Amino acid sequence: MNAPLQKPVMDNALLAKLTGRLGDRATIEKLCSSFGDVYCEFLPDIIKSETNLDVEVSYIGCHRGFKSDLIADLGESVTLVHAVLRNWSQNVTLACGNRFIITLMEHLLGASPESVEQPADRVLSAIELELAVTVFEKIANVLRSAVNAPGGFEPILELPHAIETPTKSADDKVDEFAAAITMAITLSGITSEFSLIAPQAALLKTTVTAPRAQNQAAKSSAWTEQLTEQVRRSQVTLDAKIRLQDLTLRTISKLAAGDVIPFHDSGDVRVDVSANSRDLYVCEFGRSGENYTVRVKDTINSDDELIRHLMN
Repeated sequence: MNAPLQKPVMDNALLAKLTGRLGDRATIEKLCSSFGDVYCEFLPDIIKSETNLDVEVSYIGCHRGFKSDLIADLGESVTLVHAVLRNWSQNVTLACGNRFIITLMEHLLGASPESVEQPADRVLSAIELELAVTVFEKIANVLRSAVNAPGGFEPILELPHAIETPTKSADDKVDEFAAAITMAITLSGITSEFSLIAPQAALLKTTVTAPRAQNQAAKSSAWTEQLTEQVRRSQVTLDAKIRLQDLTLRTISKLAAGDVIPFHDSGDVRVDVSANSRDLYVCEFGRSGENYTVRVKDTINSDDELIRHLMN
């Protein structure tokens, strides 16, 4: 018996080209370069107007491939955000190097440019992730202004997350041909990168336009105020220090399990409470039910001084 004839399966890349989901190299590189020009011109002005900090942005280049592969090639010290821009693309990923977020945080907390050092490659802290939300909003808003998506919808961003623990959306089940537009961003001599990774299907239908110039009022304190509020909501580990009776080195060297060292104070026992090596309160040692406690007697620093120290 003759085997039934099977229709030849069309090559995936060829099918993508025929359906507008894959462009030629020259077209994609030209589009990516246009996005790079927009970010170079407008993102530094946005950051300057809201933080009074000078940053330099330059276009590095673009890479083409499957979206999952482009994300995997970003490296480890990177934070990601999944974004949706209605009427343009449901599957955009924004990436930013952690070094920029860490450096920006130090500046917003009052560090001088001379004191800022090259950050270690690490994941962001909880407070730094909250700052990353604001950074990604600025990057996404430049994208929104640069594309010709009808309706003028605001970008919708998921919460930032480390690249080791990406969140999967329904659209991620089918990988897409995409392009990664990579930019260098420099603050106080420390250079990091951020990227826009978008499906080629969205890029190929895009006419990149420069955003309209906006007369933005200075907001240099807005991000600092936001960070202060974030710090107020953060959990802080407290340490309590009680002075014990002075002992000679001979006595200390002979201490064994079960030996008792008396407190230095014979009456109310003084306890110094601190956080991040900063003294906060003078307290009394006591007990409430089955729990040992301290009762606050006096404060050492003002509220503003405490907040500034804990942010550092």
